[in-house]
Amino acid sequence: MRAIVIERFGGPDCLVYTELPDPEPIPGHVVIKVKAFGINHAEMHMRRGEWAEAAKVSGIECVGLVEACPGGEFPLGAKVAALMGGLGRTINGSYAEYTRAPASNVALIDSGLPWERLAAIPETFATAWTCLFRNLEIVAGQTLLIRGGTSSFGRAAIGLAVDAGARVIATSRDPGRFAMLEELGAYRAESEEPGLSQRIPEAKRLDAVLDLVGNSTILDSLAMLRRGGRACLAGWLGGLEPIADFNPLLQMASGVHLTFFGSFVFGTPGFPLSDVPLREIADRVAAGRLRAGPSRVFHFSEIREAHRVMEAGEANGKMVVVNP
Repeated sequence: MRAIVIERFGGPDCLVYTELPDPEPIPGHVVIKVKAFGINHAEMHMRRGEWAEAAKVSGIECVGLVEACPGGEFPLGAKVAALMGGLGRTINGSYAEYTRAPASNVALIDSGLPWERLAAIPETFATAWTCLFRNLEIVAGQTLLIRGGTSSFGRAAIGLAVDAGARVIATSRDPGRFAMLEELGAYRAESEEPGLSQRIPEAKRLDAVLDLVGNSTILDSLAMLRRGGRACLAGWLGGLEPIADFNPLLQMASGVHLTFFGSFVFGTPGFPLSDVPLREIADRVAAGRLRAGPSRVFHFSEIREAHRVMEAGEANGKMVVVNP
């Protein structure tokens, strides 16, 4: 099969096309003919050598057709999504014609949506859904702040939260994108700047904050919460630098909750992929209740350009790659 491998750590030119053996069927795993896959920042960090683990073949998610399933968990030819479970990190991922994923990290996603639209759903929406409804326990009527709302993750979270009846405030560093956030359903947009907790009218009254900017803003996010409020750290748009000299005694208000979510836990006992209603989400997308679609579509032969666009911050949403 044709595959894209990380030849060495560095820039997009480190991604090289080669031929590898097709993955062999083994019990408990599903061999998938990859029809399309989303591009993620995690893959950029893996390519650079900035992630703790990076497989030879990158790619943490895909959509495609079941080619083999020795355990019978999925019928042959079924339309499925696969994400994480070591994909792209400890086992070869989706940057290939075929991939093999643990059955616990595969889900049916029957839908009439075209492959490029389906590919924009799995990682982004599964992660956003889990952050909102498991870690943050969002319910109708609550007020939620999403920091980094113009990212593909942020947009998915806005749509899911609004569809669930939450009042959403979203941030962006670019005021020119405020209108887009409001079109997605945000009640209001705020400028993403340091010290937001000192400016936002809802300070000390927010029910929840989904922080996708990362370590540079999470302490400020915690300062906005009401007693019993929750902040979930789930993205690093602001970089991977750690929180310097974090001291909860001096920097956290009493009674607030700090939680973290990383999608690498999908498929583990505490976070089964079956918990995420991916088929229902795809149905809501098809019905127009949720917006999901690629900002740009690349051919398999254009992986370096896709990574260049991501690295330059020009993605403007979820980018996907389609296999011929």
